[in-house]
Amino acid sequence: MTSTAPRSAADRRPAAAGLTYYTVLDSPVGELLLTATESGALTSLSVPGQKGGRTLQPGWQRRPEVFTAAREQLAAYFAGELTAFHLPLATNGSTFREQVWAALDEVPYGSTTSYGALAAGIGASRAAVRAVGGAIGANPLLIVRPCHRVIGADGSLTGYAGGLERKRLLLDLEGAEV
Repeated sequence: MTSTAPRSAADRRPAAAGLTYYTVLDSPVGELLLTATESGALTSLSVPGQKGGRTLQPGWQRRPEVFTAAREQLAAYFAGELTAFHLPLATNGSTFREQVWAALDEVPYGSTTSYGALAAGIGASRAAVRAVGGAIGANPLLIVRPCHRVIGADGSLTGYAGGLERKRLLLDLEGAEV
């Protein structure tokens, strides 16, 4: 089950206010907390200790059945059988952040890019690299939206909200040379 097709605009619609569903999944990088809208669009994927990650909130409803596709695709990804996720996503960022997050979707499996290259790819100035880094750091969908594929200009592993150990594990899983 290998696919590299980009997500459609419908799969990147803004998050709507309302009921939040959640589930927890085990993975090679630790426990994953997934949240979704009532329609089943994924709004976040967080790991324990993640900088800015979500934590279980009162009023959320545990509905594992809402996450069947996410669970199957994550299992296939961790088994080395899936190279791109095809899930409905609903994030809620500024126009700039949404642009950066969409650019992350275009970084191919098994490869890396730099913050500067990503900035240039969206038409941002060299001075905007720090803002691009901030948007990447605020990515609410770790793994699914591959911010782990962004590295320093010198090839170093830098700035991953889930921790550099997890970033290294994900890049190794994908066979990326860093």
